[in-house]
Amino acid sequence: MYTAQGRLDNSATLKQFSPLVRRLAHQMIAKLPANVELDDMIQAGMIGLNDALGRFDAAQGVMFETFATQRIRGAMLDELRSGDWMSRGNRKQQRQIEAAMHKLEQQFGRAPAESEIAEAMGLSLADYQDMLGKVRGTQLLYLEDLSGGGEGENDYLDRHVADEAANPLAMLQDRRMREALVEAIQLLPEREQYVMSMYYEHDMNLKEIAAVIGVTESRVCQLHSQSIARLRVKLRAF
Repeated sequence: MYTAQGRLDNSATLKQFSPLVRRLAHQMIAKLPANVELDDMIQAGMIGLNDALGRFDAAQGVMFETFATQRIRGAMLDELRSGDWMSRGNRKQQRQIEAAMHKLEQQFGRAPAESEIAEAMGLSLADYQDMLGKVRGTQLLYLEDLSGGGEGENDYLDRHVADEAANPLAMLQDRRMREALVEAIQLLPEREQYVMSMYYEHDMNLKEIAAVIGVTESRVCQLHSQSIARLRVKLRAF
C-alpha cells in the first residue's frame, strides 16, 4: 500500500481499510438509538480515514491501522455530536424518571404505579406521560452507562460510545447479566411485560402492539419508555 517513493498509496489504502470503517461503525451503532443511521456513521468514518491518510507520519513509530482507528472513531463521534442524537434535555428527563422510580421502589418495596411516579416528580399524570413520550428514543442498549458516570455530559459520548469495554452487547452475552435482565423483566407490571415481550421477542411494531392490548400507539410508546426506565433502575444495581 506504499508507492515507489515510500508514501502511502491513498487509493489502495482507502480500499484496504474501508472494511475497518464499516466494522467500527457497526460496533458504535450497536450502542446508540435506532434513529442513528449506519450509513451516516460509515460516511463520517470514511472522512476520518481520509483525514488519517493526510496526517499519518510513519516516522512517529505508530502503525497506520492504530492511527486510522483513532481518527475514524473521532470523526464518528463528531458526527454524533453535530446531530444531537439524544438531547441533553432528554437525558436529564430520563435520569429524573429513573431517580423517582428508584426512590419509590425503595419506599414501597414494589414497582410504583404511573400516578405515584408522576406525584413524586411533582407532575400531573398527563405531563408525566408526555415526558415518557419525549424520551421515546431511550433503548435498552443504553446499558453501557450502568457502570457509572457522573452528571457531566460534555464527555458522554467519549466515556461510553467510544469505550470498547463498555459494549452493551458483550454485557448482555454475560450469563449473569442475562439472568439479571430476565429477573428484572419478570418484576415489571403485567401490561409492561406484555409490551416488552411483543416488541422484543415477537418483533411487533408499536401499531401492532396497540391493536393487541387495545390502546393507542402513543400509549404503547409511553409504556415502552417506562419499562426501559424500570429495567435500567433494576440493572443499575447489578
